[in-house]
Amino acid sequence: MSPLQRKYVDLIRDATSKWANWDPPIPVKVGSFGTLDRVTGELEVHGNVYDADFQETLDKIDLTLKLKLQQHPPVVGPVEEDFIILTSGAQKRGFSAAPGVDIMGLATASLKADFQFSQGKRGAFLVMHSPRMEYFPPSAVLSQLYNIPALADMYLVTSVFTCPAFSLYLSDKSGEQISLALLASAPIVTPATPLGPNASFSTGIDWWTNASRGILRKGVSKEGEYAFTPLYVLKKRAGWTRKIFRSRDQIERGRNSEDELWVDVDAPWDPLDEDGEEDQIDVYWQYGSGYQDTSD
Repeated sequence: MSPLQRKYVDLIRDATSKWANWDPPIPVKVGSFGTLDRVTGELEVHGNVYDADFQETLDKIDLTLKLKLQQHPPVVGPVEEDFIILTSGAQKRGFSAAPGVDIMGLATASLKADFQFSQGKRGAFLVMHSPRMEYFPPSAVLSQLYNIPALADMYLVTSVFTCPAFSLYLSDKSGEQISLALLASAPIVTPATPLGPNASFSTGIDWWTNASRGILRKGVSKEGEYAFTPLYVLKKRAGWTRKIFRSRDQIERGRNSEDELWVDVDAPWDPLDEDGEEDQIDVYWQYGSGYQDTSD
């Protein structure tokens, strides 16, 4: 399973510059730091900057730093519209139920689509229902964390997408077409006031699909809790030269300072084939057709 898991993560990263969580019920938290497993693409968490022991580390480094991370908790963004990510090898089409399919609620489902996949190559999709982002408060944390030695060789989760329902799919190269819909099996009561960061509500929803190939994973929180983390943003410290040579205007105005200091993480593996294995590129290819192997 590991190579295909890595293939899914790689496809989503190519499409979004963000990192996919193969196991969305396992939370990924803003502030977590660690390394990437080269085989699976999973984040191996070493700690979180909001942990008490990390705060102790900060206090020991510089008593004048005065960075109290508990005073700057992650910001919880508003609930967004349904979010569908398509990778190369996948196309979204208008939904059309196959003859003989009679599923209660299918006709009125607001989230439904057909997905066509290319033959001979892997494709993937990720669907998040009513997602919201959580992220570091701007201009309050990241610029100060840049100088912390404990994060020098670590990757840092700077934002996450959570949702009460998700579906992900990795195709099997057969050129299949599948249908997917989120059905409401009971009325959904919309609260009169905006949802707070810990809000929940009764959903009465569930996924329907006709998928019989590939790898499908899906989940729904019946209580409407934001229980799944299918996607997150991972950053690493930029090199010191990048920090030193920022323009004076950027330094004085603070323009893009956090983007300058923390940059996207590259994949830790070589280019992958369609089954998620690293391509073994012939080391002699670079010499061109004129290279001759003289070994016996």
